[in-house]
Amino acid sequence: MDNIEEEIAAQNGNLEESSSEKDGSICGYESLHHLLSVNLKPHLYKEVSRLLIGLNCGKPLELIALPESAKALSSKHDFDLQAFSFDADKELVREPRVVRVGLIQNSVALPTTAPLLDQKRAIFQKLKPIIDSAGASGVNILCLQEAWMMPFAFCTREKRWCEFAEPVDGESTQFLQEYARKYNMVIINPILERDVNHGETLWNTAIIIGNRGNIIGKHRKNHIPRVGDFNESTYYMEGNTGHPVFETAYGKIAVNICYGRHHPLNWLAFGLNGAEIVFNPSATVGELSEPMWPIEARNAAIANSYFVGSINRVGTETFPNPFTSGDGKPQHADFGHFYGSSHFSAPDASCTPSLSRYKDGLLISEMDLNLCRQLKDKWGFRMTARYELYADMLARYLKPDFEPQVISDPLLHKKSL
Repeated sequence: MDNIEEEIAAQNGNLEESSSEKDGSICGYESLHHLLSVNLKPHLYKEVSRLLIGLNCGKPLELIALPESAKALSSKHDFDLQAFSFDADKELVREPRVVRVGLIQNSVALPTTAPLLDQKRAIFQKLKPIIDSAGASGVNILCLQEAWMMPFAFCTREKRWCEFAEPVDGESTQFLQEYARKYNMVIINPILERDVNHGETLWNTAIIIGNRGNIIGKHRKNHIPRVGDFNESTYYMEGNTGHPVFETAYGKIAVNICYGRHHPLNWLAFGLNGAEIVFNPSATVGELSEPMWPIEARNAAIANSYFVGSINRVGTETFPNPFTSGDGKPQHADFGHFYGSSHFSAPDASCTPSLSRYKDGLLISEMDLNLCRQLKDKWGFRMTARYELYADMLARYLKPDFEPQVISDPLLHKKSL
């Protein structure tokens, strides 16, 4: 290590990279924002935060004061609890449309070798105090992570994990319906669905539970990954529900499940259907996607003038039998570390700091949905878009005789004299 490296290490507390590998932290810190806030001088951190997470209506996000009962649950059950507020400009005609929204990230509760029903019900018990904390904090809309009621076993290609699948009105939905009624809360319930009316086919599905405990509808995952250990098409295929937007008591919401965040047109379609908040319940690991994680949802919020809630599970899930994925890597028994880092993004390019990279957590955001229209008026993305050009291009691209519109330099392949 040369003098410059030694000086940097000293200034940053001699952080060791190995701690990230051992416990899921970033050099011993829960998140990037935590690392920066501790190791930068306040005036430097303020400027870095301005560049990293932006300003909302020209100022940093404000913290929300939460009730002591919610904070007590966080302390007792050791989950990360953070809360921030997104403002909008005051309007002369419309009243503010403020809603309070929550995201839950969690690890599994039992080893994957435990009986399947025990695993599922242990997760139920684990989430009870987190949901109660959301209810005590006045959350109106709550979203859980992708396939929250099971380990993310879709790397293994083993069919026994199909036993976690449920019908739309199954055990997980019934569990959450009680909380929806108790707290007058809309809840998004992402599960492994078994479609009993269509050959008991499996789907990756998000069920929208209304604030009275009713089932409003469902959306099935549009894009299925076939990358690295994500062998999900062994279990379910691309969804058939389009891009639905659900009008709830608290606003128009949609769900872009996990891998759909890599597809800009998927985000666009939810926006064209009028979404004001789009949730992205996910399960993704650090080696594969972490540099992309803070970028894609934020881009979608900006481009489509809506809020985005991004949720990722936490922890490392080890399975009984090692597996490979045709990528040349030796057999292994886990996906890698699910890095949490759940966060909200707003249409004005601001976003919250993220939850912990390794702890269960509840992130709460109060948001004025008037900001969506205000940013549409400011930037005019809908007005200046050229949908007719895009539609024509896509229509031509889908034809077997499509030829790319490439204009070559006529001198490119001409031999010099």
